[in-house]
Amino acid sequence: MAVYPYKDINPDLADDVFVAPTASVVGDVKLGAGTNVWFGAVVRGDVNKVVVGKHTNIQDNATIHTMSDSPTEIGDHVTIGHNAVVHCSKVGNNCLIGMGSVLIGYSEIGDNCVIGANSFIPQHKKIPSGSLVYGNPAKLVRALRDDELEALKASTENYYKLGQVYAEIMGNK
Repeated sequence: MAVYPYKDINPDLADDVFVAPTASVVGDVKLGAGTNVWFGAVVRGDVNKVVVGKHTNIQDNATIHTMSDSPTEIGDHVTIGHNAVVHCSKVGNNCLIGMGSVLIGYSEIGDNCVIGANSFIPQHKKIPSGSLVYGNPAKLVRALRDDELEALKASTENYYKLGQVYAEIMGNK
């Protein structure tokens, strides 16, 4: 695992976290139970803290960072898709941030949301809970259906199980 301190602050990882060998977790970062950080992803808590809830997956090549005046907070049962960037934002519980999406400066995503692939959430944008949004800039498309909400959580549970398999294969367990 590539887990590094920054200015004597070590990341705080729950016991069953999986961090891929080529991912980096640096500084004031807290990863909740069952969270996994996949190959090439970076979670950097140097200028402020990053807090990630439980059973969240940060997929390959995603970047999570923060600004000096505001932490980045990501809830429980969240999928941060491949190549997504979450920079100084708040993401609620049970969300999907689609592949290649970018969330910047003080944006907030409510609970139970899907941000479609390659979407751009501009500074200070607030997405209400239960929303499907996509585009550049992202626009509200519709409310999520119950089956879609259930699928979001099921996806994070599948990633939790996959992370545990990888942890065992790679000797991190």
